[in-house]
Amino acid sequence: MQGKLNVQTENIFPVIKKFLYSDHEIFLRELISNAVDATQKLKTLSTRGDFKGELGDLTIDVKIDSKKKTLTVSDRGIGMTADEVEKYINQIAFSGVTDFMEKYKDSHEPLIGHFGLGFYSAFMVSDKVEIFTKSWKDEPAQHWSCEGNPEFSMEEDKKHTDRGTDIVLHIADDCKEFLEEGTILQLLKKYCRFMPVAIRFGEESVWVDSETDCDKDGKPKRVEKKQPRIINDPEPAWKKSPSSLTDEDYKKFYHELFPMNFEEPLFQIHLNVDYPFNLTGILYFPKVRKTIDPNRNKIQLYCNQVFVTDQVEGVVPDYLMLLHGVLDSPDIPLNVSRSYLQSDGNVKKISQHISKKVADKLEEMSKKKEGEDKSALEDKWDDIKIFVQYGMLTDEKFCERAMKFYLLKGVDGSYYTLDSYREKIKALQTDKDKTVCYLYASNAEEEHAYIEKAKAKGYDVLLMDSPLESHFINLLEQKIEKTRFVRVDSDTVEKLIPHDDSIPEKLSKEEKEKLQPIIEGEVDKQKFTVQLESLEESDAPMQVTQSEFMRRYREMAQTSGGGMGFYGELPESYNLVVNINHPLIGRVLNETDEAKQKDLVHQLTDLALLANGLLKGEALSKFLKRSVEMI
Repeated sequence: MQGKLNVQTENIFPVIKKFLYSDHEIFLRELISNAVDATQKLKTLSTRGDFKGELGDLTIDVKIDSKKKTLTVSDRGIGMTADEVEKYINQIAFSGVTDFMEKYKDSHEPLIGHFGLGFYSAFMVSDKVEIFTKSWKDEPAQHWSCEGNPEFSMEEDKKHTDRGTDIVLHIADDCKEFLEEGTILQLLKKYCRFMPVAIRFGEESVWVDSETDCDKDGKPKRVEKKQPRIINDPEPAWKKSPSSLTDEDYKKFYHELFPMNFEEPLFQIHLNVDYPFNLTGILYFPKVRKTIDPNRNKIQLYCNQVFVTDQVEGVVPDYLMLLHGVLDSPDIPLNVSRSYLQSDGNVKKISQHISKKVADKLEEMSKKKEGEDKSALEDKWDDIKIFVQYGMLTDEKFCERAMKFYLLKGVDGSYYTLDSYREKIKALQTDKDKTVCYLYASNAEEEHAYIEKAKAKGYDVLLMDSPLESHFINLLEQKIEKTRFVRVDSDTVEKLIPHDDSIPEKLSKEEKEKLQPIIEGEVDKQKFTVQLESLEESDAPMQVTQSEFMRRYREMAQTSGGGMGFYGELPESYNLVVNINHPLIGRVLNETDEAKQKDLVHQLTDLALLANGLLKGEALSKFLKRSVEMI
C-alpha cells in the first residue's frame, strides 16, 4: 500500500522538527510513553476479560544498533491492526488514547498521551521511521515506513509474529548523539525513571557471590556479573500509601530524587488527592537556614509517572519553590509537547491545595504532644523560619493560617506563638500610647550590651536574624493592632519604650548649648548626629544608636529594590547619644585645657563606637595608643 498522510499541510514535518517540541530529546519520552500506553491498554483488556491470552513479559526494550544507525523502542502491548495504523498514524493528531479512554473510561490503567502527535516527534531526529506492529487481535502484522515527508508505505509483515510494536528510528547524521549509549541512558533516567512499566536498556555490571569459587575462609568470592539494565522504578514512593512507608523509606526516595544532595530533609508531606482533581506527590522540607537557595528547580512535575519539567511556576506557589520533591497529576493541562504549563482553573486549585496541605502540616507540628517539652515545630523552627516568613510575605491565605503557629524566638532560646508572647510582655512593654513594644536583636553577640540593658529594665528581647526580618516586621506591625517592633540598639533603653516619667537633667540649658558644639567638633557630622539626653547617671557616658525607621528601610531596600531604591542608596547614619547626667560629661564641660578636652571627647566617643563594632583601622590604632597614654 502506498499513500499520503492525511494532514492539512504539506509542511507538517518542518513544523514538527522546529516548533512542535521544545527540545529534540523529547522524542524518546514520547515514544516510550506510547509504549507504556500500549502496555497499559493490554492490562486493562486483560483485567476486563477481553484479552484472554498470556500477558507474559511486558518489559519495554530500548536498543541501539550503531552499525545500522538505528534506535528501536519495542513493547509487547496492544499493537495495531491495519485499520488502526491508518487511523492513528496516517491521520496525524487523532489520538488512540482519546478513543480508548472514552471506550474504557470506567476501567483502565493510567494513560499518558492525549494528542496523537507524540509518535511524530521521532522525525525530529530521524531520516526514516519504521513501525512493525501486530495487534492483540487475530489480524496480520503491519510494516509502516516513512522518510519524513507526507508519503508513506504500508504492507503486511509476515515475519513479525509476536504481539506488540517496534518503532525503528534511522537516526539522521546531524543527530548522531542519539546513537550513543551514554546519551540515551541519561535521557531515560531523566524522563522515564518512574514510568509504570519496566524499561530495559543494555546491560549493567553487578557484584554477586560466586556459585563455585570460595576464598580461604570458605566464603563465596565476589564476582562481577552482567545483567539486563532496568532503568526505572515502576512503583515510586509517591504512588504508595503513606501508611506503608517509614521515615527511612522517605529519606531513601529523597536521595533517589536528588542524589547530589547529601543533607537529610527535615520532614515531608505526602499528597494524595483524587477529588476534585487528581494529585499525588511528596514534598520535602530542606534546611533553609539564613539563605535562600537560588537553585529553585527542586520540584519535579510528572504526568502519570512521566517526567515533564522542573519549572513548576504556576503549579506551586512561589514560596513553596524552596521545597524539594515530586508532584504527579494527569489534570495539569500541558501543551502537545508536555513541556510548558498552561494556566487554567485546575492549576490554581492545585496550587491552593498544596499551600493548604503545607499549612495543615505545620499547624499539626506546632501542637505539643502529652509529656513533651516542646513541639515538633519548635525542634525544626530555626531551619524553616525563613521559609515560613517568605510564605507569609507572598501568600495572603497562607499568612492567615501561619499567624496561628508562627513562632517568635527569645534571645534565651525560648519559643512563643504570637498570641502567647504578647500576653507575656504587654504588662511591662506597653508604652504611653498603649502600643505594645516588641524589642529584638538581629545579632545577640554584637548587640549583647544593649540586650543586657533591656533585661536590666525587666524587658524581654527577641532574636530576629533572618534576611527577610525587616520585611516581616513590617508585616506583623500591619497584622497585629497597636504593635511596634524596636531593635535594642535603636535608642537608649529609657526611650525604647517611652513612658510618661522622665529623668531630671543635671545640666542647664546654657550648659547644654555650650556642650553641643564641643562634642560635634570631634565627630564626623556626615555620619553621626549628636543628641544630648537625660539618662541615669549609671548609664554609659556616650552610646551609639541607629534609627529603627532608617535602618529597617535601608535593609528592606537592599533585599527588594524596586520603589525602595532611595532608601538603599542612603549612607549609614548613627546617633551619638550623650548622657548629660554622667560625671565624665560634666568633666568634659568643665575642662579648661582644650587638648585634654578633645582627648577626653575622643576617648568617650571611641568607647561608644567600640561597643558597636564601629571602631576600625587607623581610628582603632589611635584609640589604643591614646588609652595607654591616659592610663
